[in-house]
Amino acid sequence: MTAKIDNTSEAIRKSASPWRKEFFALMTIGLPMAATQLVQFSINIVDVVMIGQLGPTHLAAGGLGLVLFYFLFVAGMGPAVATSPMVSQALGADGDDVRDARRSVRMGLWVVGIAAPICSLVYFFAEEFALMLGQPADVAALAEPYVIALVPGLPFALGVIVLRNFLAAIERARAPLYFIIATTALNTLLNYLLIYGNWGLPRLELVGAGIASSISHAVGFFALVIYINWEARAKRFNLFQRFFNPDWPRFIEVARLGWPISITIGFEAMLFNASLFLVGRIGIDEMAAYQVALNVAAAAFMMPLGLSMAGSVRVGLMAGAKDLQGVRRASVMTLLCSVGAIMAVAIPVMLFPNKIAGFYLDESSPSNTAVLALVVLFLPIAAAFALFDAIQVAAAQALRGLKDVRVPMILTGISYWVIGFPVAAWLGLGTPLGAVGVWWGLLVALLAASITLGWRLWLVTRDPA
Repeated sequence: MTAKIDNTSEAIRKSASPWRKEFFALMTIGLPMAATQLVQFSINIVDVVMIGQLGPTHLAAGGLGLVLFYFLFVAGMGPAVATSPMVSQALGADGDDVRDARRSVRMGLWVVGIAAPICSLVYFFAEEFALMLGQPADVAALAEPYVIALVPGLPFALGVIVLRNFLAAIERARAPLYFIIATTALNTLLNYLLIYGNWGLPRLELVGAGIASSISHAVGFFALVIYINWEARAKRFNLFQRFFNPDWPRFIEVARLGWPISITIGFEAMLFNASLFLVGRIGIDEMAAYQVALNVAAAAFMMPLGLSMAGSVRVGLMAGAKDLQGVRRASVMTLLCSVGAIMAVAIPVMLFPNKIAGFYLDESSPSNTAVLALVVLFLPIAAAFALFDAIQVAAAQALRGLKDVRVPMILTGISYWVIGFPVAAWLGLGTPLGAVGVWWGLLVALLAASITLGWRLWLVTRDPA
């Protein structure tokens, strides 16, 4: 019966129009990648939910710690993400070019493996950095050891992204989903043991959450290494054969393509993180509520992010094959599917903010009353900017599939830091809107990014004639 269904699906694909074929191709790798993104992000959701049981101050410190940690995570994502268009364009030009793909993946792992530990040394000054930015002293003191506990997992988390992008390019996107589900379950168990000190283990609270995340990232990375060395299609690339032999020209190429991507991702990540610092200057309750609302918005963002990452692979394959019509179809389909995915989540968030807020915080606790009220105010605005968030990430990923990274970097910087952040700072600190005004500023930033990046994508994919 299964074989009959598969044969029927294949017949539909062969007889379908180019647009339907593109939809099937995008969904084949996009749905597993989207689900993988969502499940992987759930590690953070689990951390926030379980840390939230310790109280608002710990929740605020956990949010601050994640913000500080993701400064370097985002910096490392550039080289990790850069391997995707390099591999997909090589395979689009020649599906049997295993050597070129292997060089890109191997040196992508080299870049993140070398840079992440060195850059992580700055985290030993996390408390001082947080205090310089005006964060409460008790929150800053709790955040630093949490960040340091997260550090060992950083190169493994980035390595997972490199290997996932490789598997997506060879249409093996499901395996990472299964491994991420397993490591998320492991993270939940370790949180239960190490945060609260169950089963005779020490009660480590925030530090325990950091250790649990680091272990989970490492386990996920090595599971993917084992799978790639076992699975028939992936195995033929011999990714880890003579792994420690340097390939400096490709190393430099990965770094050169990766740094604009890092800055582009960093512009957006720092926008949300800097907004957390703005909210932190208003109050601890506002800071905790911001973290919850941002966690919800980020969870909704994972589906369009995964689909758009798959879209980057599809655009890269078409670009490598010199198929301009295919590039346009892949770009448009990525935009449409990403918007549809995020709105499916954003509408319920807008309609039921109280239920979602209650999932994160104990409604019966008097200490959470003010935080819950603020979360309910923040969530509808976060849901409203979801549309623009989906458009900008789909456009950005399609452009990366074309290796067009420097102009989008500039456009993103203007949208977020010349337009968006000043509006957020003025509304948040200079008007009675307070923390709600910060969220309206974020909406303006994402609107600007969706317009500028969408315009850039239209320019580079239009018919040269």
